[in-house]
Amino acid sequence: MPTEPAKILSSLRLGVGAGAWLAPGLAGRLFGLSPADNPQLSYMARLFGIRDVALAVGTTQTTGPSRRVWWQIGIACDLADAVAAYLGGRNGSLSKATVVLAGGTAVAAAGLGFAAMQADDA
Repeated sequence: MPTEPAKILSSLRLGVGAGAWLAPGLAGRLFGLSPADNPQLSYMARLFGIRDVALAVGTTQTTGPSRRVWWQIGIACDLADAVAAYLGGRNGSLSKATVVLAGGTAVAAAGLGFAAMQADDA
């Protein structure tokens, strides 16, 4: 039976991922990005979106050691996303608000992934 952190994170990954794939411009704007200023944003949003859908499917369709690997992969992706947000803020390509929103979301997702993995181990 999936734990509460697992349900929350998997649902968020599926929703955000599908949203980024189906409506990449809207997804970008919600994270403080400008699709009008960056027409390649829809391509990058779809890459991100399918990754999140795959992570949601991986964590919901596996058990035991296999699911632990999916949690670890998701945590690594989320931490890399947080670093990417920081680097974007540092080089000026992201606004401070976007850094906080995107980076904070990534750190929260990593925390949920860690909690879900710990609950699975219990």
